[in-house]
Amino acid sequence: MLGFTSVQAQDADNPWAIGIGTNAVDFYPTGEDAPLGGFFDEYFNADEHWNILPAVSRISLSRYIGAGLVAELSGTINQIDKYGDRSVADLSYYGLDASLDYSLRAMLNDGWFDPVVGIGGGYTWIGDQDGEDISNLDAATLNGKLGFNIWLGDHVALTAESKYKHVFESETASHFQHAAGIKFVFGGTDTDGDGIYDKDDECPEQAGLPEFNGCPDTDGDGIEDRQDACPNEAGLAEFDGCPDTDGDGIADPDDECPEEAGTAEMNGCPDADGDGVKDSEDNCPDEAGPAENDGCPWPDTDGDGVLDKDDECPEEAGPAASNGCPEPTVEVVKELNEYSKTVLFDLNKATIRPESEEALQSIADIMKEYSTTVFHIEGHTDSTGSDQYNLKLSKERAASVMNWLSEHGIPANRLTSEGYGETRPIATNSTAAGRQDNRRVEISLDKDKEMKESAETENDSMQ
Repeated sequence: MLGFTSVQAQDADNPWAIGIGTNAVDFYPTGEDAPLGGFFDEYFNADEHWNILPAVSRISLSRYIGAGLVAELSGTINQIDKYGDRSVADLSYYGLDASLDYSLRAMLNDGWFDPVVGIGGGYTWIGDQDGEDISNLDAATLNGKLGFNIWLGDHVALTAESKYKHVFESETASHFQHAAGIKFVFGGTDTDGDGIYDKDDECPEQAGLPEFNGCPDTDGDGIEDRQDACPNEAGLAEFDGCPDTDGDGIADPDDECPEEAGTAEMNGCPDADGDGVKDSEDNCPDEAGPAENDGCPWPDTDGDGVLDKDDECPEEAGPAASNGCPEPTVEVVKELNEYSKTVLFDLNKATIRPESEEALQSIADIMKEYSTTVFHIEGHTDSTGSDQYNLKLSKERAASVMNWLSEHGIPANRLTSEGYGETRPIATNSTAAGRQDNRRVEISLDKDKEMKESAETENDSMQ
């Protein structure tokens, strides 16, 4: 019994109690005239003064009222053969008593030991064993009692009490009646029927478990529903009760691919090729590629090292400098210049003569085959005339050729022109044949402009 440290008792959650036990009636220590002794004299002299019926001789029914108060109704039966220090013929003893008891248990920190004081009244009948009524021995009594309960658990207590029953007008003397027995409490409120009384049930309207103070754990994962983010699915404490089906460390509610192990960066979805595109959206899940190409690597159809996305001529090999398009070969440039040699101008003018248009059209047709190449038109003169005049004339003739080509289908941004006057002779100016060779239009490739435009295109693509 000393091992009980926290037990229930008769209270609002266990309002009713039934008690059974035995009782002893003692007339001796209640007076000063023989056959009685002084008050409380030989109070514990059970052998000589106590009348005990060795059987169940007391029953009680009690109801908790509140604030530590319990109302009790008890009935007792006994056999009287000792009246003070005298023996008497066997008499029958019947008692019916009501009392209002107060528990002092709260003063002792609600432990297993429960002292009780009470006050009440009753009626006692004493009669002949042969059935002859002795009415002058019947009496009403005013009762006061001291006792205690020893709680063995939520519903059971051992009880002992000593009750003084004072008689005002009767030949029956006032007397003590002692009792001991066992009490069973019942009638507690358990709204949800989970075996935990509402007073101790943190979830009184939901059937639960003792380890969670009456609250449920629907999915049985050891995390009560109030703290379980997924109360209907068994999960882990580290995920607030939610499962991680694929074991990737991401709880299913936060996992876009709960049945496939993935990464946090992909919200729980896999990215087999590590290209930053989750497999479910990756058209090439085993090959790394950019998101803008649906996770696939950019193709290079013509194999020129320039990806199709940057290749202006994806089906024709060409250098990066010309955005993947082919460039004119030396032979092509030579062919262009063969045509350019036949381009004629009016005397001392930049006007192109009509018979030169066929040669210019041939030049334009060749240039159209190289849509990304920048062609440079050069104007040259012989040494006849002043340097300033020759430079001006060469610029104007080069510009005339460039304008003609631009007007006949060659984009202006693919053409440049410049005049060099007499500064770049290819033959002697001492002979008429030499001077004729020096008066010419030449076509070359403008590499500087091509590289600049390629760089600008790349920058725009990156931005």
